[in-house]
Amino acid sequence: MILKETGFKENNDTVDIIKAGNRDMKVNGIVTTMFATIEVIHKAIDLKANLIIVHEPTFYSGRPDERTWTGNSDVIERKLKLLNDNNITVWRAHDSWHTIKPDGITNGVIRKLGWNNYYAGENTFKIPSTSLKQLVKELKQKMDIEHLRIVGDKDDKISKVSLLPGAWGGVKQMTTIINDKPDVLIVGEVSEWETAEYVRDARALGDKISLIILGHAMSEEPGMQWIAEWLQPKLPGLPITHIVSGNPLQWV
Repeated sequence: MILKETGFKENNDTVDIIKAGNRDMKVNGIVTTMFATIEVIHKAIDLKANLIIVHEPTFYSGRPDERTWTGNSDVIERKLKLLNDNNITVWRAHDSWHTIKPDGITNGVIRKLGWNNYYAGENTFKIPSTSLKQLVKELKQKMDIEHLRIVGDKDDKISKVSLLPGAWGGVKQMTTIINDKPDVLIVGEVSEWETAEYVRDARALGDKISLIILGHAMSEEPGMQWIAEWLQPKLPGLPITHIVSGNPLQWV
């Protein structure tokens, strides 16, 4: 149903496949989340939900052989056993949820931030002028993120924002800066030797550009909350719950 509604055409390269379980089972309840962590699986069991819709890999790789690529991993084996013992199917909604217009993940973030009226391009927004410090505060509050990383001066004035949640990669991130010329680029994660160093050098050369790094999981989580809200009227009577998988990293 999701594939049909989003207009996504299945192909051999898609990652939107069942990662564990049985595609022919009767669905009793759905959980949406970024990652099917052990904690999320236990919460799904408590909810008696037998379908978990994730955005990112369940077994730590985007490869087709994601359950076997490590060789013998008892972490993967125990996780798979937990799913199988509780008759839970995991399906990944990645390519399809990025295909829908507007992009399902980005739209979820925009809804969370209240930026729906600020579109100035596909990934660009003109927000009321603010400081980098205040924008960081807004992002932390509205997206429930405890810590962010930045490259920039907290007093820099911000109006034009480019938003790339998730892990688009250095080429996409840097070409967005070059082509869209935002005051700040907000991303999920970076390769530190790519985009972070590019912004540092650009600033040293006098360019007015800052970088905010949200963290991959936290940057796309609102998009998986949105898929739960999007599904509910299409599947009336079926319990659908969003569970935040959270940030795997701690600050010390």
